[in-house]
Amino acid sequence: MFTGVTGFFGSPGNTDMGEKLLNSVASQSLRHLFTRSESIEVSIRCYPSSKLLQGAIDGLQMQGRGLLIRNDFPMEEMSFQTDAVAIDFGALLGGKLRLKQPTQAVAQITLSESGINQSFQAKLVTKRLENLTQPALTELSGGHPVSFKEVSVELLPNNQIRLFATTDVGNADLIPIAMIATLVVERRRRILFSDAQFEPDNIPPELCDRAQSFTQALADILNDMVDLDRFNLDGVTLRINRLETQGKNLLFSGYAQIDHFPDT
Repeated sequence: MFTGVTGFFGSPGNTDMGEKLLNSVASQSLRHLFTRSESIEVSIRCYPSSKLLQGAIDGLQMQGRGLLIRNDFPMEEMSFQTDAVAIDFGALLGGKLRLKQPTQAVAQITLSESGINQSFQAKLVTKRLENLTQPALTELSGGHPVSFKEVSVELLPNNQIRLFATTDVGNADLIPIAMIATLVVERRRRILFSDAQFEPDNIPPELCDRAQSFTQALADILNDMVDLDRFNLDGVTLRINRLETQGKNLLFSGYAQIDHFPDT
């Protein structure tokens, strides 16, 4: 059988059959990274295809659109591209894509403003914003647990973001808050709401003092929340080198550490 496979990959006119097999298996494996995907396109470079017998490919590129992570976190687009990769050829014949060793890839991610707002409604996020009892908050609320609800964002030029929320202090008082902050990357994995500034324009004057205090408190909480390690994909760790707001999209560029691909 091994001789037959070798001959098949080495036959004239069949040098791309190994790539077609890899593309099919890789596409199915990568779909399992996401709860939902509108499209995933995989392009694998391997010439001649007979190199697959040694488990060597020249590179792998993935472009995904309309992706959903953990049921609640949408991505408009995600792409990554590797250099040379060593794979398990035997696993490939069994319909699985397995790496012989971890690899890194250049990665790009696009989030939309609407997708970010959807993410703020996810349980993983809301549970960290409700019924908070940190002393810094209960001092502002008169001892009541504090919840931040109805969080929404607006993307602005120059990596800035405008954020709105409602503060529930547990005694029927609802305090609206608003701020502008600059998004920055810390240690390649955390997103910080830097230089947060309270915006009083649409806040009732009698609530401005309390709203300003809660605005800064929310910024501090968010700075401890947005950590990519909480959203890692199966076998793939993302790291960010740069972010940029472009219209209604937030673009990230960095790299992906790929330890393994999920089984189909």
